[in-house]
Amino acid sequence: MYRKFVNARSPMRLLENGLHGGLGLGNVGALIAGHGVGKTPFLVGVGMDELLRGGTVLHVAIDQTVGHVKDFYDTVFAALATNTHLDDPQRTQGEIDHRRRIRTYPARTFNVDRLSEAIQLETETGARPTLILMDGLEAAGVDPEALKAIRELSIGLAAETWFTIEAEGERIEGLPAPWAALWEHLHVILALEPEGEVVHFRALKDHDNPDLQELRVGLDPRTLLLIRS
Repeated sequence: MYRKFVNARSPMRLLENGLHGGLGLGNVGALIAGHGVGKTPFLVGVGMDELLRGGTVLHVAIDQTVGHVKDFYDTVFAALATNTHLDDPQRTQGEIDHRRRIRTYPARTFNVDRLSEAIQLETETGARPTLILMDGLEAAGVDPEALKAIRELSIGLAAETWFTIEAEGERIEGLPAPWAALWEHLHVILALEPEGEVVHFRALKDHDNPDLQELRVGLDPRTLLLIRS
């Protein structure tokens, strides 16, 4: 199957429709989930979708190794190639690997300045990000001013930015207390919650839309793929 058909049928299109068009260029979204529920696979799924559309992804991971993050991408790509019967998977994987950048930082050393430096370096080498993913940020380093600076970087790039937030339990009622001050400054907030054999997405905030829609998108914990649910 050609990449454009794989992308057109991606569950990401359902997610975008459920969010009145998706996150949007220059905007910042957050995914909240408990430990081990699927935060990293979500980011990788979003990243893979952008890469298959020809975009360039900057994936920032805190307290992880480059190899660990790349293993997630390789696992998701292998499952996607098999499930969709993707044409010429080796060539496609080589192309998306070339347009994906992974940067890792120790905890408490990453901040907006480090992100800006990473973006500048990637842009200088011809890999200007169209999507920024940040996994493992700590609440102490992301206040409203930092989030405003991240959004300004996103606007300058005409990129979307997603980051993850870890919750204490599996049922998500809102932003965990350390992150509560960010509510008004985030454009989209999603919860990821286990239910049976599928992990389901639920919108907590969708821009300024009062009618939060059912997203009908889940995560398969066996394949780590985003699926229709």
